[in-house]
Amino acid sequence: MFVQIRRITVTEGNADKVVERFSSPGIVDEQEGFVDSQVFVKKASRGEEEVVVMIRWESEDHWKQWEKSDAHIAGHKANRGKPKPDYIVNTEVGMYELKAVKSASK
Repeated sequence: MFVQIRRITVTEGNADKVVERFSSPGIVDEQEGFVDSQVFVKKASRGEEEVVVMIRWESEDHWKQWEKSDAHIAGHKANRGKPKPDYIVNTEVGMYELKAVKSASK
């Protein structure tokens, strides 16, 4: 499994805008190899909130297929030249290969 994690820092009171964007239905939901996405919010600290979005793919190849897809590229072209929302302070993106899962033993 391949995981993309986005850490998005926003000004206090704006986390819900990011949560809505990443939890609303979209074209990524229909992509081959897309497993799911999860959105986490860290409580406000020093006037900022942190939103973590974890998007899971069956494989890195599936993620690459999405990145190169016409739908994904068109979405980026539509936003080219537009300023990022003023409430976004910082965005970090990391790519990870899932190596282990541990479940509760019952």
